[in-house]
Amino acid sequence: MSTALVNPAVLRSEFRLFRREPGSLFWILLFPALLLGVLGSVPSFREAQDGLGGLRIVDVYVPVCVLVALIMAGVQAMPPTLTGYRENGILRRLSTTPVRPSALLAAQMLVNGVAAVASALITLVVGRLLYDVRLPAQPAGYLLALLLAVLAAISLGAVISARARTTKIATAIGTAVFFPMMFCAGVWVPVQAMPDLLGRIVQCTPFGAAARALDQAAAGDWPSWGHLAVLAAWAAVLSASAARWFRWE
Repeated sequence: MSTALVNPAVLRSEFRLFRREPGSLFWILLFPALLLGVLGSVPSFREAQDGLGGLRIVDVYVPVCVLVALIMAGVQAMPPTLTGYRENGILRRLSTTPVRPSALLAAQMLVNGVAAVASALITLVVGRLLYDVRLPAQPAGYLLALLLAVLAAISLGAVISARARTTKIATAIGTAVFFPMMFCAGVWVPVQAMPDLLGRIVQCTPFGAAARALDQAAAGDWPSWGHLAVLAAWAAVLSASAARWFRWE
């Protein structure tokens, strides 16, 4: 995102509004870590599994919980906010001032993206402190995969914001997209434990590819370039689509 699009005053304002929104704070920042805490409290989830290559289920679910924060930010938090700004005429009023509406869009994407990354760090720390989950053995690859996943998630949210005319429609679309994305991220069945054909299909989605890339980096391997390419392609296509379809009124 070009720094020319980011207006410091708008960014500060959006950050303050985000801090005052208890729903976003809980679901993006706290819920993924709480989910990991609940999963890790199951004794069998802390035992090594032969079907997972000797990993414990709680180890496998750390990247999954990281992705939950991205999904929450991208498809649940950002679209209703941006659509509400359009619906209430805020974007139209901004267009008559020196501050461009695009600055508000950039600020929203940045605030939600930073919140998702912060949630990922919290989840990693909780996994390490509570259940002795190893920190990513390939931190550079993990960070690259995480940032690409954030871009894909936020771009998906921008597309929903662009197509939805009202806040209710944005919420409905976000909910419809939310559950398939959670499945692709491995919330119900870890991607590496899915049947072969289903696993290959899921890994063509942004969150399926992200789950595998984060899992590989956590184990110490550089993420597959194929998975990174899938993430980059989704981020590029979704961001281009959002830019084409987004309307300020």
